[in-house]
Amino acid sequence: MNAAEIKLDLFRRIDKLPKAELERIYEKVLAIINTTSKYKLSEQEKNAINEAISESGKKNLQNHADVVAEASKRYPNLKFK
Repeated sequence: MNAAEIKLDLFRRIDKLPKAELERIYEKVLAIINTTSKYKLSEQEKNAINEAISESGKKNLQNHADVVAEASKRYPNLKFK
């Protein structure tokens, strides 16, 4: 899809939204559009990444399926691939 097709697709999808749904996502969409800086990791996120790097260096690894299963238990409202 080129840029024009993407814009048209978004416009059509937004145009079909009920008013209540449009109002619900409006601020979120604006926040995404107006974001000018890169995402900054919190200290907790930095620590988790550093811990994961350290553990991988020790060959203390988990397979993808186990990680997804654990994350799904902790965060049941999120969808994992």
